[in-house]
Amino acid sequence: MMQKKYIKWIVFLLLLVIVTVVAVIISLSSGEMNISVSQLPGLLKTREGLEYTVLMQIRLPRLILAISVGGALSLSGAILQGIYRNPLVEPYTLGISGGAALGVAIAIVFSLQSTIGAIILPVSGFIGAVIILFMVYFLSIRRGGLNINSMLLIGVMVSFVASSVMMFLMSITTSDNIQSIVFWIMGSLDESNSFLIKIALYSSFSGLFIAYLFAQPLNALRLGEAKAKHLGINTGATIRILFVTASLLTGISVSVVGVIGFVGLVIPHLVRLIIGNDYRILLGGSFLGGAVFLIICDTIARTVISPNELPIGVITGIAGGIGESFLSWF
Repeated sequence: MMQKKYIKWIVFLLLLVIVTVVAVIISLSSGEMNISVSQLPGLLKTREGLEYTVLMQIRLPRLILAISVGGALSLSGAILQGIYRNPLVEPYTLGISGGAALGVAIAIVFSLQSTIGAIILPVSGFIGAVIILFMVYFLSIRRGGLNINSMLLIGVMVSFVASSVMMFLMSITTSDNIQSIVFWIMGSLDESNSFLIKIALYSSFSGLFIAYLFAQPLNALRLGEAKAKHLGINTGATIRILFVTASLLTGISVSVVGVIGFVGLVIPHLVRLIIGNDYRILLGGSFLGGAVFLIICDTIARTVISPNELPIGVITGIAGGIGESFLSWF
């Protein structure tokens, strides 16, 4: 029985890897300038020509961001759903995205990018996300312990407060600033800063590594905190580390690419439906599934009204809404 389960896991991961490779090839070859699959090896070998420039400076950075952010958001969703034992929890539930959006809105309204540079936008977004993270964490501590139910409620409340403050800023600023804020909120993988791309890439895989260190404790938490403690799990430390890991992954992702919704909600739900609740497979499956989902959505966003581009948040919102409605029948 156990052997059959492991075989099923291996087959599932192999299929996900194959789908990921196919999605990567399609993403690299699709766009305003079509590059055939047969051209890719030659371009990578010769390293010259306009096609090579488009491939390396535009499409490859977007692809890396799609893998990093899609994997990070989906992984965060799987972790938080395990902590709260609630499949409806997602990375944005705790107000992390609201804090990041508020930080970016403040930077735009006060024109900080004109004095400091464009790098201030992701930096402001990350600072806003971290501030909300600490607010939710410390407000949730009761009598020396971390109350996860209070954390969820406080996260929702803080998210509403951050959104309200951002709406206030938008109501008193110029139309150009409003347009910039709205465009950022809708999300985009059009980021050319290699430093930010590397941060997103390294943080997503570091988060995956940390999450796998706690795969068994997450399985134990499915039984409840009390039973997990009886199994020898330090539930307090486990919840703290995983909460901070998931929140930082979300904060980094949102600060780099904007608010991209539904990835952390739909993908873990879908993977859980296909392969089961065991976190030894759910974490890796969610990471790869989120990466594939965002690669496909970005390819659609770039090509559906080419040469113009749709905000990727529009595509993920439509696809995620339809997907979650479909999954609700199961």
